[in-house]
Amino acid sequence: MELWNSSLGNGFILVGILDGSGSPELLCVTVTALYTLALTSNGLLLLVITVDARLHVPMYFLLRQLSLIDLLFTSVVTPKAVMDFLLRDNTISFGGCALQMALALMLGSAEDLLLAFMAYDRYVAICHPLNYMIFMSPRICWLIVATSWILASLTAVGHTVYTMHFPFCMSQEIRHLLCEILPLLRLSCVDTSQYELMVYVTGVTFLLLPLSAIVTSYTLILFTVLHMPSNEGKKKALVTCLSHLTVVGMFYGAATFMYVLPSSLHNTKQDNIISVFYTIVTPALNPLIYSLRNKEVIGALRRVLGRYILPAHPTL
Repeated sequence: MELWNSSLGNGFILVGILDGSGSPELLCVTVTALYTLALTSNGLLLLVITVDARLHVPMYFLLRQLSLIDLLFTSVVTPKAVMDFLLRDNTISFGGCALQMALALMLGSAEDLLLAFMAYDRYVAICHPLNYMIFMSPRICWLIVATSWILASLTAVGHTVYTMHFPFCMSQEIRHLLCEILPLLRLSCVDTSQYELMVYVTGVTFLLLPLSAIVTSYTLILFTVLHMPSNEGKKKALVTCLSHLTVVGMFYGAATFMYVLPSSLHNTKQDNIISVFYTIVTPALNPLIYSLRNKEVIGALRRVLGRYILPAHPTL
């Protein structure tokens, strides 16, 4: 079979979920609405946590990082998908595909690690409250964030460079919402089974190990909460932890399906739906899950809106 070097040609054609659905216009409106919600909710959460001094604590410091990651993650994918549909032009250059893959991998991996560190934060706060500011000092918080970004960046660059070095077949169609490793490997004309095994190992390392840490943390938290004498303390701890576990379940469920399950269990339609879930749906819902039942965030939002956006009218 003739090989081609896409870096010298016209790049690739992204054939995502908007092109293969029964009601593409309705789906496009839904995706646009979710993206708008993600921008608004994550932007507001970033603003509130940055401006309100009462939220300058480790838990909200990490939550601000999560909102930043979600905002960037969905922006890497959604505007491109919507504009491609509206302009009827699904092409993406070789360099653009590589950049999108690298950014998506970096942001996804950073969120994966950050969620595990957020579970550790809740474990320390609930199980070791007297030592909380020792184990979660500003220096440690910055170290946690830097570790997440550095490890995620190294992994993303390594996988992107190695994936894009393969020769691809005459078909330029990537039947996926975005440029990702496995859909691209399906276009390769050479055997990629060994590299797919490497991707699987990376997926297990970046997903299942942090997930194990999260499960362990919340198991210990549950035992501690059940022995709390105060019902109010139990309720506050459970509300905070349940919101985090909901986010963990959505993100890890989708990412595990994509990167840990064997390739034989994948099909194009399922992969597209899963990719929409963790690149568009989850970033839109995360800030709502964290803030709707959080009195501290709601109170801070009211103060910020009252101070900067909706100033009180002077008394006549």
